[in-house]
Amino acid sequence: MARTLKEIFKGFSKLNRKERLNALEESGVIESRDVDYLERGGMKDTSLGEKFIENVIGYFQIPLGVATNFRIDGKDYAIPMAVEETSIVAAASKTAKWIRENGEIKTEVIGSEIIGQIQCATVKNFALFESALLAQKKYLIEIANREVAFGLVRRGGGVTDMTVRRIPRGDGRDMAIVHVMMNPCDAMGANIINQVCEFLKEPIEQFTGEKVTMCILSNLVDTKITKAVIVLKGIASDLAEKIEEASLFAEQDPYRAATNNKGVLNGIDPILIATGNDWRAVEAGIHAFAARDGQYRSVTKWKREGDTLVGIFEAPLIVGVVGGVTTLHPTAALCMKMLGVTSANELSRVIAAVGLVQNLGALKALTTVGIIEGHMKLHIKNLTLGAGAQEGEVPIVQKKLEEILAIRKRISLSNAIEILNDLRASEQSPH
Repeated sequence: MARTLKEIFKGFSKLNRKERLNALEESGVIESRDVDYLERGGMKDTSLGEKFIENVIGYFQIPLGVATNFRIDGKDYAIPMAVEETSIVAAASKTAKWIRENGEIKTEVIGSEIIGQIQCATVKNFALFESALLAQKKYLIEIANREVAFGLVRRGGGVTDMTVRRIPRGDGRDMAIVHVMMNPCDAMGANIINQVCEFLKEPIEQFTGEKVTMCILSNLVDTKITKAVIVLKGIASDLAEKIEEASLFAEQDPYRAATNNKGVLNGIDPILIATGNDWRAVEAGIHAFAARDGQYRSVTKWKREGDTLVGIFEAPLIVGVVGGVTTLHPTAALCMKMLGVTSANELSRVIAAVGLVQNLGALKALTTVGIIEGHMKLHIKNLTLGAGAQEGEVPIVQKKLEEILAIRKRISLSNAIEILNDLRASEQSPH
């Protein structure tokens, strides 16, 4: 009888790579052919890369790990994370286990439309431009859906609305921006919304008498917000207070907010990369949303409510589960299978939850043992390899580095090199 994800995650980090793959196969999140593919080292043939970008010379391989213990909206997930930074996967898994045992994670997506922008750099009379366009809005939406977005319309999406914004240029004249709202269903929608805006260029010029100067999507999609909420019960009051104060720091100070949000993205970006989604677009949208009131702020908030700690993530997180790299790249397709998500909204909610969990893990570390202790313990492996330790030397060098870290609270590559040199010198000296 197959074991559940909850069962295989017990002691998962202690397994070797082959045992982890076998456990994931046993749980049903991947198949034997996926195991074979990963054991062969993933993609080797560069012909697919040639289809993605220009001047291909090979692949840059990022470690692919699995974050464990995640239960989101009552469903267990194995979270694929493509990332090179030490401690991200471990911290996510450890914090998710803490939440699983003492609380819950709930998520939702608020809104459904992405935004395309059509710019008229200068308009003679903004009021006339706006009235002329809005008078034809219904027709413009109809022809955009009929001629360009018909595939989305068949799936329940398509262009839904159009609005007009006035932006003072600073030289006494006005810029007019038309916002085209579109439901992309399970696609990210970048290509189709750009096509819609380009298609609408000519009729807008005809109806308004103004010149359209640019058409492009916006990555600040404040019309579709993903929200994740963590409720953690029975947490020590002093720890809850420290996390609340750390959260306030990030809400009020842009210098801290930048680092806080980077920590949130430590959880978000690896899933975007693993699933073939556009992590640059998501990052741009999150950062812009964080600065929407004129000051850059945290996209997470933590508050105490009695003996309960509540954390909230809110930001645009636009992803797709069909088309592009997500479908074409075999590793991305494997990761999508592992996640078991059935819609773009579900993928967005899972990613938001992992970002918030990662944030909680970081805040807990920062307000208790500090960021160095936990991070550097895991970084010891990198230092050992960076010093040039061979297979038989690795455990000895690592143990010495752990001893130095425990005493001095810091270690560096020079410490690893010194230990390795001493080890080799002692082995060469006569006994």
